Amino acid sequence: MAADEIAVIGGIDTHTDLHQAAVIDTVGRHLATEAFATTPDGYRQMLDWLRSHGDLLAVGLEGTGAYGAEAARFLTADGVTVVEVDRPDRKARRDNGKSDPVDAYAAATAVLSGRASGTPKTRNGIVEAIRTLRVARSSAVKARTQTINQIRSLIVTAPAVVREKLRGLATGELISTLARSRPAGDLSDPEHAAKVTLRRLARRCQHLNEEIAEAEAELGPLVTRAAPRLITLPGIGPETAGQLLTTAGDNPERLRSEASFAHLCGAAPLPASSGRTHRHRLNRGGDRQANRALHTIVLVRMRYDQRTREYVARRTAEGLTTKDIMRCLKRFVAREVYRHLPHPQITAEQLTQAA
Repeated sequence: MAADEIAVIGGIDTHTDLHQAAVIDTVGRHLATEAFATTPDGYRQMLDWLRSHGDLLAVGLEGTGAYGAEAARFLTADGVTVVEVDRPDRKARRDNGKSDPVDAYAAATAVLSGRASGTPKTRNGIVEAIRTLRVARSSAVKARTQTINQIRSLIVTAPAVVREKLRGLATGELISTLARSRPAGDLSDPEHAAKVTLRRLARRCQHLNEEIAEAEAELGPLVTRAAPRLITLPGIGPETAGQLLTTAGDNPERLRSEASFAHLCGAAPLPASSGRTHRHRLNRGGDRQANRALHTIVLVRMRYDQRTREYVARRTAEGLTTKDIMRCLKRFVAREVYRHLPHPQITAEQLTQAA
């Protein structure tokens, strides 16, 4: 740093085609703001522009998991300290107004004040690949559920001659029966139209089953390769392990402790005490998909894991409700999962102390 060069902090408000960048000094004075294209050349111009104002200490970035994902990767690869910034709350928006320059300055100010201090996910490793592949599987599962519901609903409203032949069939048998059917007749006839539509929906469901199976065949080895110790824990399969890895990211060392991971998953109970009443309640924040994965693991363990069944019996005898017991189990599973996540930059001794 040259003797006459000042230290500066950058802030970026991210959008699809343009990023608005702003620069402040270490006492919070607004220096400049400018928009840049979301292209490789635009990112390079933005970084050069930020550094032209002084020694760049850090950059506050909104939307590191969405519009700002590539900007975060580019800046991190260039040795810039990137800080994840949450969007301003409604009160701040009402007090300060809303515009791209205002938001960019707010991002820089959040870093300077210490309000923003989170490290974004690096999104450049095997976990990012798992996250990307899970997008297609997740949408296929949702589409399959929607298709099955449409089939069931259509059967209910179909003419009796169609409904009676399909009544009581299990889902798998129902899909196979409908997909094998060969309806013939006049499409203006409601009975024939129902048969044709049910056949098309059944074939769509079969196609989605194949797509889901293909995605699972690809994801299984990747998840095992990314976290071989995690996949061996009771109640954890490739799907739940993939979600928990996605939540932690390729750099889980950014999470300071197992408590921060539990909070991220919405499994850290929140105090809800008042007066002489001392209690905690479920945390409804955090990554809800990660919380759902923990919930699935707990349900499996409550049914098949002897250690968990004994714990449930003991806590039930103590007067705890099922909801409270599951809250405790989620917290325990979050702690156990954190210990088995890959921590490339943390020694075994540090990991034990954190846990």
